[in-house]
Amino acid sequence: MGKTHERISGRLREFIEAQPIFFTATAPLSESGTVNLSPKGLAGSFAVLDDLTVAYLDFAGSNAETIAHLRENGRITLMWCAFQGPPNIVRIHGRGEPVFRDDQRWPDVMSNFPHIDTSLHGLRAIIIVHADLIRDTCGYAVPLMTYEVDRDLHAKRFSREDDASLGQYFEKKEFVATSIDGLPGLPLPLPSMPSGN
Repeated sequence: MGKTHERISGRLREFIEAQPIFFTATAPLSESGTVNLSPKGLAGSFAVLDDLTVAYLDFAGSNAETIAHLRENGRITLMWCAFQGPPNIVRIHGRGEPVFRDDQRWPDVMSNFPHIDTSLHGLRAIIIVHADLIRDTCGYAVPLMTYEVDRDLHAKRFSREDDASLGQYFEKKEFVATSIDGLPGLPLPLPSMPSGN
């Protein structure tokens, strides 16, 4: 029942852009390493860059497992589920990389997120994913659920921070600069947000 797609276009693109939540999965190379699975949301924080490339904003949090795994090996899978309407699951298997605030590409990539106020969420990186395999499956067992609204708690928490205090917050967290398995995570000290963002 699954189908492989050559590109992110048409109804497939419309589907993933319409979903209020998606999930990311990464893992270190070590057999004993910790697999990471994370939900991602916040309207406007995901973008299709071209037929084989997507990006999403990586906001402040207590861990940086995805960043650490991508820095080590680049492997990532993104997944969307239809919680409303016809059943569907879409996965993009690919190679990802974090773009940090001091990367020359930052302003250009950030232009794909015009509705995000970067002062609200402690934005620390942009994750770019290049698709190697794009598949959808039936999703018949995914429950029907109703989306209400994005929570405002993340913005309330991190809108109080400036670049200096946000950097101090990350430095105090055990698994931000280094992953659970000891891999390099978010590079610190945190660079200032580029002007114009």
